[in-house]
Amino acid sequence: QDYTWEDHGYSLINRLYPDVGQLLDEKFQVVYNLTYNTIAMHCGVDTSMLRRAIWNYVHCVFGIRYDDYDYGEVNQLLERNLKIYIKTVACYPEKTTKQIYTQFWRHFKHSEKVHINLLLLEARMQAALLYAL
Repeated sequence: QDYTWEDHGYSLINRLYPDVGQLLDEKFQVVYNLTYNTIAMHCGVDTSMLRRAIWNYVHCVFGIRYDDYDYGEVNQLLERNLKIYIKTVACYPEKTTKQIYTQFWRHFKHSEKVHINLLLLEARMQAALLYAL
């Protein structure tokens, strides 16, 4: 059975620490929904599939998989260098180098790369909370 933040983690943490679940959920939602609707030089782009692929890939790295998500999207939307970067930052942050950072999304703005970091760190935190709870 799936154990998700939305269905189980949120309510359990609210029982243990009242109001903390709401604060964490708002934090996760702000980062997840953050977008300029741009990718590199293209404006007006719906980035929701990309953000979902990054979030679910981070969870997948930590062994959390969802039956209702098509993980083929991850391979279609995330290039190899980006997946290497995500796995390195999420699992081995001490091994993160500037070279790994510059190898993915070469034509993208630094603000977009920072958003990737925010997404993967919040997804990692949520995965850790799911295990702890």
